[in-house]
Amino acid sequence: MSITLRSSVGSHAAAIAFGAIAAAILPIAHSAEPQSLADFMVAICAQTFHPASAVEASYLADNVSAMTKMTVNMGIRPSGDVDSDFVAMMTPHHQGAIEMAQAELRYGRNDQLRRLSQEIIVTQQQEIVAMQLALGRPLPPPAPAPDQVPPVEQARPNSSRFAP
Repeated sequence: MSITLRSSVGSHAAAIAFGAIAAAILPIAHSAEPQSLADFMVAICAQTFHPASAVEASYLADNVSAMTKMTVNMGIRPSGDVDSDFVAMMTPHHQGAIEMAQAELRYGRNDQLRRLSQEIIVTQQQEIVAMQLALGRPLPPPAPAPDQVPPVEQARPNSSRFAP
């Protein structure tokens, strides 16, 4: 297995990140049993660099789930039709972005990122529909608009959000 890691945060941070990823992957890579790509994704994404709060752990679990499902569903059997294969791979890719944006809406606190997440959900849904239409396929069932639920509250002692 070969891993290429590119980082703009500096070689020290990249080395630390690579070490954590390698520690997660090596036991799976050297396992006697064949492992799936999903197993690799879970091992990589489950690595934390500090103790996670309950909220962060829930957020990370949602993201691992979204990324694993996306990666597995992108692994299609080629059909011989490039356009059809493109849509077959891009649809779960877009759905993964939707699910990751939904996790940001559930757990994130940054209003700008929450608005961006809402836009991501809408545009990715529109692109899935456009790809289906381009192939003459029926539209997917209607989906609800991005939720407007406030993020999960996170106790932070110095946060003005919790000030009276």
